[in-house]
Amino acid sequence: MTRFGHTHTTRPRGRMAWLFLMVAAAAVSCTPTEDAATATTPSGRTRVANEAPPAQPQLPQVVLPDGFEITLELAITPDELAQGLMFRPRLPDDRGMLLIFSEERLPSIWMMNTLVALDLVYLDRSGTVVDVVPDAQPCPAEPCPRYVPKAPSQAVLELPSGSAARHGVVHGERLRFVRVPDYPTPE
Repeated sequence: MTRFGHTHTTRPRGRMAWLFLMVAAAAVSCTPTEDAATATTPSGRTRVANEAPPAQPQLPQVVLPDGFEITLELAITPDELAQGLMFRPRLPDDRGMLLIFSEERLPSIWMMNTLVALDLVYLDRSGTVVDVVPDAQPCPAEPCPRYVPKAPSQAVLELPSGSAARHGVVHGERLRFVRVPDYPTPE
């Protein structure tokens, strides 16, 4: 029906808009919300607040004589042993690398392409220090010095320069390794 050239749709539209708002408000009020007691994890799983977060994997460590703990990267395969800590721009004070050989030997370590100074701690199969080379400096180009221990070693612990002296790592000291598979070997 037309009145003054306009269609009478004002009232029905108003009712439709009001009805739409009521339905939207009801939908929002029924949507669950997170509160302090729950949280959603990145995987979409809901976690209760007093539930412990998932455990982080425990990394290998060495405990130095003064109790200071170093988190370790392990180098075991030929490629890992050859790479070592090359091309790393820095090494935090609580980090290091443990190079583990299949048997005791006189390993030759060089600092070619290593960008930070290191303490090289040579260890026998029981985890006892057989030699320490403090402050081995980076070598940008050949010829680079080779560092060979005074006694056969089954592992080399590479630490940030100054760590050995600061934490009491000396010849004859036995270090404690945690979560390092097959090292030290039982006597």
